[in-house]
Amino acid sequence: MELRIAQSALEDLQAIQEYYKEQNVPGIGDEYVTAILKQSEMLQCHPDAGRMVPEFSLGYIRELIHAPFRVVYLRQADEVVLVRVWRSERQLELPARGT
Repeated sequence: MELRIAQSALEDLQAIQEYYKEQNVPGIGDEYVTAILKQSEMLQCHPDAGRMVPEFSLGYIRELIHAPFRVVYLRQADEVVLVRVWRSERQLELPARGT
């Protein structure tokens, strides 16, 4: 199964790095991004590893928790698409199918 990262998730990862850079601890942002991407790689073999996003209860919208972040992904027939990487307290909105 292919793992793809949507532009929205790339922007989220960049924003994480920028936030920690502004806080004068850029290494922490880099560590979060590296760890999130490494954890996400296992979705290629185990696309159901994450839980269904409670706000939606739809089987194809799932998330991994990498505190303090939620890594939201779409599980599709032949690929997994990371769509958002948000802080845990942020309210989620339904992503467009096929993003």
